[in-house]
Amino acid sequence: MSNTELLEQYREWRKANDPKTLKMLNNTLLFEIFLAGRLPMGFIAGLKVKSVDAEQCQITVPYRWINQNPFKSTYFAVLSMAGEMSTGMHGMMFTNGSKPSVSMLVTHLEADFVKKATGITTFTFNEGKKMNEVVERAVLTGEPQTFTATSIGTSKSGEVEARFKVEWSFKMRSKK
Repeated sequence: MSNTELLEQYREWRKANDPKTLKMLNNTLLFEIFLAGRLPMGFIAGLKVKSVDAEQCQITVPYRWINQNPFKSTYFAVLSMAGEMSTGMHGMMFTNGSKPSVSMLVTHLEADFVKKATGITTFTFNEGKKMNEVVERAVLTGEPQTFTATSIGTSKSGEVEARFKVEWSFKMRSKK
């Protein structure tokens, strides 16, 4: 099968798969079951999907006793988990069970912590379409591709608390 045919197969899979994936991700109970089974630390930390669609994903994380650092703010690792998840949701939607099979992996992370996080922090990633173009390029070329996804964490009042740049690598798995 040519790479052009593989790309068309991938697009057909996405057309069939995206609606059910988005429905699952936007359902609080189903998402919590997913977290408990596949990412238990996210479940314990209280990560929640605020919203997810084809372009944007918002993940919230609360400040609470289990998430705190000694300085009475949300521990950086908890913020990192939420920031990475806001970008990874799209990657997961684009690759989990995909035909042809595509793998994804974090290869680099940069973070700026701007302000103490002492309430609910909402991380927003809004480049889903650009990320999908990179995944499609990985299928079309058969070569690994990278995408640097930016997620901004804000307080309830809209103040920036943290910025994350997460580099994802996407690679079509070998045809067997």
